[in-house]
Amino acid sequence: MFDIAVGMNDSVVREFHEALNKSPDMAVAVAAIRALTGVISNSSAQTMMGLEKELKDAAAALQRCNPTAISLKAGCELFLRYTTRTSALELEDFSAAKRRLIERGKQFADTSIRARATIAELGARFIRPGCVLLTHGMSRVVLALLQRAVASNINFSVYVTEGRPDGTGQAMARELDKLGVPVTMVLDSGVAYALERVDLVLLGAEGVVENGGVINKLGTYQIALCAKSLNKPFYVAAESYKFARLYPLNQQDLPLEHKPVDVGPLLPRSVAVDNPSRDYTPPAYINLLVTDLGVLTPAAVSDELIQLYV
Repeated sequence: MFDIAVGMNDSVVREFHEALNKSPDMAVAVAAIRALTGVISNSSAQTMMGLEKELKDAAAALQRCNPTAISLKAGCELFLRYTTRTSALELEDFSAAKRRLIERGKQFADTSIRARATIAELGARFIRPGCVLLTHGMSRVVLALLQRAVASNINFSVYVTEGRPDGTGQAMARELDKLGVPVTMVLDSGVAYALERVDLVLLGAEGVVENGGVINKLGTYQIALCAKSLNKPFYVAAESYKFARLYPLNQQDLPLEHKPVDVGPLLPRSVAVDNPSRDYTPPAYINLLVTDLGVLTPAAVSDELIQLYV
């Protein structure tokens, strides 16, 4: 039995990585949802209890691929809740229940895939002709939203932060340039200087937490602070599968994740370098969240989380 479980977990991890390699634009959580749906289809369990255990083991195996990935954890947890929370499954024979679970899994995957398009449609309404935006890092959902605005013949321009140390801002600038959008790159340390010329800030998120705050690429919090000080609207675009059951009180409550950074060869070895990959932005600094569940205030996120997980 142990060997079968190990083999199935290896299979779900392999399917997860294959989906990401085949489609680089696919969200990590969506790849996980598809892989978990495959677990139901391929399961040899004879009871609901056995199938639920296989799903939980597979979800745990996926999360071990990247233990600090908030969207991966949230996607797996939401999938488990969505597929197994219906009491109707207890009234059917196991074969019928399994078919129903597969249907629900595919439905959840389809809904998650459509999330980005839904957000793009809702969020493009905030882009007014002639407006100037600032964004930070490379967000696929923000890019989809801006693509929708371009397709609607709305003229706008974008300030993009450099996005050190992984250069994601440069990737975003290249994508916007391909769309014909006027782009200006600003140093990460130059955000406050640039914000005087900006009409609104639009960022993505790695995770949306229970109080309506967000976890995102390092530097998001300081951009939010500057935007608040200058009375600039601060909007976050995020898919509902990134809604996570987390309640950080400060930066130290985040799952620790560091990325390598090149600070040059002249820095003495005795000097420590602290380079966390992300930070937490409290809800007080966020005006609205554009999600596939609708345009939400930060205060509304807890209600939506209750609906998703109950």
